[in-house]
Amino acid sequence: MKIVGTDALEVERALLAGELACPDCGGQLRPWGSARWRDVRRRKDIERRRPRRSRCAACQNTHVLISTDCLLRRRDLAEVIGAALAAKAAGVGHRRAAGPGVPPSTVRAWLRRFAANAEAVRVFFTVLAHDLDPTLAPLVPTSSPAGDAVEAIAAAARAASLRLGPVAPWRFASSASGGRLISNTGWPYAAAA
Repeated sequence: MKIVGTDALEVERALLAGELACPDCGGQLRPWGSARWRDVRRRKDIERRRPRRSRCAACQNTHVLISTDCLLRRRDLAEVIGAALAAKAAGVGHRRAAGPGVPPSTVRAWLRRFAANAEAVRVFFTVLAHDLDPTLAPLVPTSSPAGDAVEAIAAAARAASLRLGPVAPWRFASSASGGRLISNTGWPYAAAA
């Protein structure tokens, strides 16, 4: 899977032009049909999507192209998940952090996964924030590792908005983490941070 933009026409143009790189080997991704239909839970409703599939011209691996408003292997939009993470960082329990239509058990799983990787997430996004804005003051610690990680994500998103143009914080977090912000296989950037 590869995280791409939310504009389907622009993604298709880049795919046809060979501008998308394979996340495995760096080769050119080429069109390869579509993935299965998926229901994506938004704040108040469900949207039906069918992501584009691609195949690398070099290594022949296939990849589903996931938009930046989603996280890998998650049914909910990044902003829905991010709202729950921010609510937990503010001290709200998982039942109240769950939005309409989101089971509390799902939110609890997100929070556990995020808490397991919170320190590595904090380090990665703090470094990224300071790379994007070298004049940024040191981040003030909060009362929890998850709160520190959410604050680092917010600081990096603010720095990216100032340097690169407006960007939604949780879309930025999805893009910067390669969609793996709450990955089941662990935080992928722990060694790089």
